[in-house]
Amino acid sequence: MPTYAYACKDCSHNFEIVQSFTDGSLTSCPECQGTLRKKFNSVGVVFKGSGFYRTDSRQAKGSAVAPAPAATPAATPAAASASASASASASAS
Repeated sequence: MPTYAYACKDCSHNFEIVQSFTDGSLTSCPECQGTLRKKFNSVGVVFKGSGFYRTDSRQAKGSAVAPAPAATPAATPAAASASASASASASAS
């Protein structure tokens, strides 16, 4: 159930109350029986940045992204050390 904030127009008493969506708004102040007004607060959830619209997650038509080039086995450190040890053992024999 949501929490609503009220302020009295006569005595400036401020308070919050938990009410159901189907409950009517309060009209009289519990302190002085004066007229109440409902205070409206900012929204608790704010969406910032991209990715919140249907078109943000799709590629534009006609633009293809080139795949990244595959790494060659000799370029990786494990492959380089394996080939170096193989050539060292071949020259030692």
